[in-house]
Amino acid sequence: MRETLYGRNAVYESLRARRREFYRLLIADTVRPTDIVADILALAEGTGLPVEWVPRRHLDWLGETNHQGIALEASEYPYADPDDILAEGRRRGEPAFLLLLDLLQDPQNVGNLLRTAEAVGVHGVVLQQRRAVGITPAVVHTSAGAVEHLLITQIPNLPETIERLKAQDIWVIGLEAARGARRYDQSEYTGPVALVVGSEGEGLRRLVAERCDWIVELPMRGKVSSLNAAVAGSVVLYEVWRQRSAAKI
Repeated sequence: MRETLYGRNAVYESLRARRREFYRLLIADTVRPTDIVADILALAEGTGLPVEWVPRRHLDWLGETNHQGIALEASEYPYADPDDILAEGRRRGEPAFLLLLDLLQDPQNVGNLLRTAEAVGVHGVVLQQRRAVGITPAVVHTSAGAVEHLLITQIPNLPETIERLKAQDIWVIGLEAARGARRYDQSEYTGPVALVVGSEGEGLRRLVAERCDWIVELPMRGKVSSLNAAVAGSVVLYEVWRQRSAAKI
């Protein structure tokens, strides 16, 4: 099946990653020849991708999206095998660094969180197949194309996957404002870890939380009771990266 990616960064990163099949690049005839547009055209030429200049209204069928005058018809997102994610850590010579999402459903949250995950060098991301958002064009756009460089797998049962990770000596750490949770910056992440981020509003499911080795939370000083999943998850991901970077010095 085909899908249409939109937005300059999303299209550029997809073409750069070359993990999909590409069918057609559509560019509005009002688009100015900025640097990233020139880079997109160069990548399209390098792959032999047909380029069509069209009236801008031909892209408005994408709906209320910020397509920025560029769209790319491509194959569906290429999900990875779970074993490939663990192999990526070994290939880099690093302890496992995984992100697990427990039924997140907001494409904006997922896209922003995956953008952070790619930025800090996460080896791979685990999503549940049902009742959660997958890697849609909206997620690709929100992530600014970062998902095109990530290994992401879909699995049928997250609690069972957590048990398999623990059996391979990977510490599974849940993110949740819960009784007995540790402060996120008072936990160690230098070994093999998998961070689990819960869904918007609901947090971690009971069966998921019970299987985590421990739970961390972010301290809150203001009047609001919580941060959204993307912000909270990003803070902890950067703490993992900070500790690992410091350990290499």
